[in-house]
Amino acid sequence: MMKCASTADSALVFAQQYCDFIAASPTAYHAADQIAQALGRSGFVEQIEGEPWAGERKGYAVRDGAVIAWRVPEQIDHGAGVRIVGTHTDSPSFHLKPVPDTESFGYEQVNVEVYGGPLLNSWLNRDLGLAGRIVLLDGAELLVRTEAVMVIPQVAPHLDRSMNKELALSAQHDYHPIWSVSGGSIVDYLARTAAVSAERIAAMDVFAYDAQPPQIFGGRAGTDFIASGRQDNLSSVFPALAAFVGAEPSGDIQVFAALNNEEIGSRTYAGAAGGFLESILRRLIEHTCGAGNEIFERVIANSSCVSADAGHAVNPNRAELHDPAHRPLLGAGPLLKIHASGAYSSNALTQALLIRAAASADVAIQEFVSNNDVPCGSTIGPITATRLGIATVDCGIPLLSMHSVRELSAPSDLKDFAALLAAYWEM
Repeated sequence: MMKCASTADSALVFAQQYCDFIAASPTAYHAADQIAQALGRSGFVEQIEGEPWAGERKGYAVRDGAVIAWRVPEQIDHGAGVRIVGTHTDSPSFHLKPVPDTESFGYEQVNVEVYGGPLLNSWLNRDLGLAGRIVLLDGAELLVRTEAVMVIPQVAPHLDRSMNKELALSAQHDYHPIWSVSGGSIVDYLARTAAVSAERIAAMDVFAYDAQPPQIFGGRAGTDFIASGRQDNLSSVFPALAAFVGAEPSGDIQVFAALNNEEIGSRTYAGAAGGFLESILRRLIEHTCGAGNEIFERVIANSSCVSADAGHAVNPNRAELHDPAHRPLLGAGPLLKIHASGAYSSNALTQALLIRAAASADVAIQEFVSNNDVPCGSTIGPITATRLGIATVDCGIPLLSMHSVRELSAPSDLKDFAALLAAYWEM
């Protein structure tokens, strides 16, 4: 894992490592595994949640596609707090239904359900693989991943002349991938891929993913853009992880949180609305600062959280969808995300915190505010601020084609974002 604080690191090398991370992380479960491996290589020790707190100064815990890691300073002074960077590991996709095998007109098809809010038309005619976890009858979990195995075919314009004028798609009927004309069961195929018998499988959390690997291209040097799926929100996870691993200790407890299920509202036990982060913080603070709710609340009052999630770059073909004074550009720096009605958690105090970190890192930042007629999405920021009562700011790098099967980012933004987050932890 690259230590982003080194000035010798180039944006291109960092972007190539980012692409490798994406390629190895087709689902939240794979991303969590990659994060845990990187932390382990950097001297962080895993804490099993169901076991007594081990008191590791550099530790991490894994829960259901989510990872939380921490670094405790050697000396905790009165007035110390926690500095948190929160991200999420999941992305919009298609999830296998419990009965995934169907047959129609000689085609074997895969029965899927929409997960989150994908840009549906972008998933048509793509080489799709399947990846996720298989849970066996004895409770054992296995990661599984296939190569390209299925496709969602689109009706040709010869058969429907309206296709190029107005595209109306049914999530039930049009998003029913085909995977075979020679027979066979997709469950059996997944079982063979995981090297287990199908009879041992109790349940699966398996998702479609785009089998085309990430690519860097564009501009005079061929390095202006990164094209890949799952950049919402691995474009925050990877820079934050690199910054966390390479950050210098400060007087505060440093926490990196990569939570799951943001794309479906975070209402799970591995999501921001669940208790994972609060549980880890309570145990961590009790062990390092002392027991009792009074101490916990005092530490939280001295703490802050950066909610790191991708934002919208201006699309030059549809610039009117942005506020005229806030049109972020790829390659012009990370975004400070602001919303008066609370879809983002930033306020003047926390904006100033991020601006100080950017100045410390010598990184330019762009402000993103929605067009008043175009409602924006939300993040884990407001959920975290509400659940913990912690001062929170929202930020991220700009993307084009967010929630597409193939999103677009800029290498320089990733490198700058890592530097900004490292500065926040070290301030």
